[in-house]
Amino acid sequence: MLRKKKKGDDKKKDDRKGRSSMFFRRKKTFKASAEGGADYKDLTLLKAYIGENGKLVPGRMTGTASRHQRLLSAAVKRARYLALLPYTDKHF
Repeated sequence: MLRKKKKGDDKKKDDRKGRSSMFFRRKKTFKASAEGGADYKDLTLLKAYIGENGKLVPGRMTGTASRHQRLLSAAVKRARYLALLPYTDKHF
């Protein structure tokens, strides 16, 4: 026996009980975007984005958007080249 389709029958049913998504997405923010981007001379800002092993912390951990992460990467490279920041963690 075929039944008549109701208005909401074509939607997929799932077991999430009304939740909109499984994970909470945090808004991407960057501390230096208000000042005009990352500057290689601002060492306190750059040190906040460098991990304890001397590597740059990924954008998914810090909440930095990909565009700002690239600007931050370039600023860290300039600061390292000018010996304002160390290349490895052994020199901190």
